[in-house]
Amino acid sequence: MCTSFSTYLLSFSVQLLVSSSMAHFLVFLSFFLLAVEACHAALPADLYWNSVLPNTPMPSAIHDMTRPGVFGGEKGDKSDVRLGWRRADTVWGKAVTKGQIQDPSVTNFFLEKDLHPGAKMTLHFIRTITGATLLPRQVADSIPFSSAKLPEILSRLSITPNSIEAKAMKMTLQDCEEPAIDGETKYCATSVEAMVDFSTSSLGTRDVQALSTAVDREGTPKQVYSISKVQKQPSSKVVFCHGENYAYAVFYCHTIRAETYKVSMVGKDGTKVEAVAACHTDTSGFNPEHVAFKVLNVKPGTVPICHSLPQSDIVWTPKK
Repeated sequence: MCTSFSTYLLSFSVQLLVSSSMAHFLVFLSFFLLAVEACHAALPADLYWNSVLPNTPMPSAIHDMTRPGVFGGEKGDKSDVRLGWRRADTVWGKAVTKGQIQDPSVTNFFLEKDLHPGAKMTLHFIRTITGATLLPRQVADSIPFSSAKLPEILSRLSITPNSIEAKAMKMTLQDCEEPAIDGETKYCATSVEAMVDFSTSSLGTRDVQALSTAVDREGTPKQVYSISKVQKQPSSKVVFCHGENYAYAVFYCHTIRAETYKVSMVGKDGTKVEAVAACHTDTSGFNPEHVAFKVLNVKPGTVPICHSLPQSDIVWTPKK
């Protein structure tokens, strides 16, 4: 009975989105999620995840975005120009700016040789997006997602043109529509189901891990962390999915070759972190003016460059 009820509610939510504003739709979506939870029924994303990935735990970054009110309804900072976390990983052709050097959220870089138990690092773990909801695929697919239809999107979602939020959405759409670089496959996922499909297809297997950085308390400051355990993952073929600024949760996913690690650490204030780190072993083609080289005082192609991932990102890797 609960399953039939939740299916009806989901179908009705799509109709509501077509005929109403985003504000009304989000209220109904929260009701839908709470109703499913009250029925002890699985959400559509859970059902799909468990059917495709029965042996892969859902990472907290995804789980949190499919539940209402996890972060008290707060909204992310739409004024973020996003030359930080995702840019640090994918746009290595960008030169550094003075503002970036001063921004602690973009200086979580370190050398691979320093990634070992007993090492100490000054890091700042953040969520690049907060308060965003990952929509069920049926709902997400009913909303246009292209720069050409941005005016229609803003109207349907009741977002003021030329607002900070609208400008952030425009930038995300442009990022998603940029051609992939040589050797890379990219895709912007607007639902859990779409992310699962792209990641498993790109890796060529459903025997995967989906990893995200987990911090045991919110709002931790930039501080010194002591590493207690480092686990290198078995494959250098990975898919990164980075949280984007948008009216709802969108993930910029792309394939890349990098060494990835699970890193256990404890902060000076006692905060426990199970972090995900990525190390780029071939940096010879990267812009020598990129922030990473400035912070670490090294040159492209000389040593692997590593960075930790924020809590909103997911790394997909084969289990073997």
